[in-house]
Amino acid sequence: MSVQILRDLRGLRIQVIHPPDREGVALVEHLRRIGCNCETTWPWPDDVSPTADVVILSVEHEGRDRILKLVRGIQGRAPTLLAVVSYENPSTLQVVLECGAQAVIDKPIRPFGLLTNLTLARALWLERQDAEKRIRKLERKLSGNNRIAKAKAILMESAGMSEQEAYDSLRQQAMSKRLPMDEMADAIVNAHDLLKSTRKGA
Repeated sequence: MSVQILRDLRGLRIQVIHPPDREGVALVEHLRRIGCNCETTWPWPDDVSPTADVVILSVEHEGRDRILKLVRGIQGRAPTLLAVVSYENPSTLQVVLECGAQAVIDKPIRPFGLLTNLTLARALWLERQDAEKRIRKLERKLSGNNRIAKAKAILMESAGMSEQEAYDSLRQQAMSKRLPMDEMADAIVNAHDLLKSTRKGA
């Protein structure tokens, strides 16, 4: 994975949100030497570029409100975020923590520190993406299991089946209709709820 991350640095689309001063120019030059595609933006915009894989953001305590508004307004999958700081004082570090940066680049900007932080930030971002994907998969599985359990309870109550008989019936219906079991369970639960509401309205 680490070798792949290093390979993928070349061609990354990076939005650099930093004043066009000496440090900002040096930052962009270093990134382009690595092989990254850079888009520069200043002052702090209202939105992050939707095509950015990575956002490198100048963080100053005076710009806290603009920075947090920018980061919290990100739609869809958030890019890897690195913060550039001039001073490691508590107020600036608080903004870094609030915006959720994966790494911090301090000034003066150096090629070695930049490459190291970019690599680490990208690795952390990829790990977070994998973890979120696993969590979503587990949540879908749990939700499906809950729907199946509810459908089994309906079959047990309405048809006088045992738990195993209800499960086997649900599985057989799903197989005959070529549906996943959780979708078949949804159909049973929805039909049961519809029948209940119809009886109440009668």
